[in-house]
Amino acid sequence: MTVTWAWVLTTARLRMTPVGHWDLPDLVRLKGDPRSFALMLGGVKGPVDVAAELARDIQDWGRHGYGMWVVRASRGKFLGVVALMHRQDGRGVALRFAFLPDVRGLGLASEAAGAALNYGHEAVELERVVAVAREDNFASRAVLGSIGMSHSGEFWRDGNLMYIYQSFVARNTR
Repeated sequence: MTVTWAWVLTTARLRMTPVGHWDLPDLVRLKGDPRSFALMLGGVKGPVDVAAELARDIQDWGRHGYGMWVVRASRGKFLGVVALMHRQDGRGVALRFAFLPDVRGLGLASEAAGAALNYGHEAVELERVVAVAREDNFASRAVLGSIGMSHSGEFWRDGNLMYIYQSFVARNTR
């Protein structure tokens, strides 16, 4: 992973840029697709909700130095999103990701999520990053395990068993 100007991350196959207003059409397509967003917190969203979330996501970058990245192939094709975001339930900063159905199974989610996790630990110096996945979301759980996050607990939400994953990097406090 390489971090360039303005929080842009690049990997072997991906370019990850902080979300901007110009990403709204791609985000509406992703977040409105039940195959991509049905298992995400809050579920499938309409254009108005996506626009409101985008405004908050843009503000997060200025407030925290991290937030949601749009993930594109090196040639510019929109693939999905990955994010470091504060969880509303107080569990901490969480890694989140969602990709279009036609690009799944290629290791792109692991590549992007791994880059975001490394950014959180290395650039932002977060000691702990969490992620939450439904018990039956085997694809997301596989991604989280593949990037070194470990299962650390469970809780119930809306009748679904949720698995908590975490990545912890101890900081020297001298």
